[in-house]
Amino acid sequence: MAGCTTLSVRNAMYWVYILHCADHTLYTGSTPRLERRIQEHNQGSGAKYTRGRRPVSLRQAWIVENRSQALRLEAFIKKLTRKEKEYLIDDPQDLLRLAKEKGYDFVIKIGDKSD
Repeated sequence: MAGCTTLSVRNAMYWVYILHCADHTLYTGSTPRLERRIQEHNQGSGAKYTRGRRPVSLRQAWIVENRSQALRLEAFIKKLTRKEKEYLIDDPQDLLRLAKEKGYDFVIKIGDKSD
């Protein structure tokens, strides 16, 4: 596949994120509204996985251009080992390198988690 590139925030529509759960597991998801989705996870109305693992906290987030890209990136991250996910949390730019190594092409932007 072609190389990974970054995306202008103006065109961004979806977030892909990693949460840290109360039981020390990591959860990956996607949403068009990050703050609202984290609130839903913490209120118990988010994903079934996080309902019994509250509270959750945002560890990292990336912005992609559409739902299709978000679902692809979410699936890609979910296939990574915990150690690889921890690398992404520590160095979000590493996602581009890791994706390229594994033959994926994503157009992403490292998200400002306060958006």
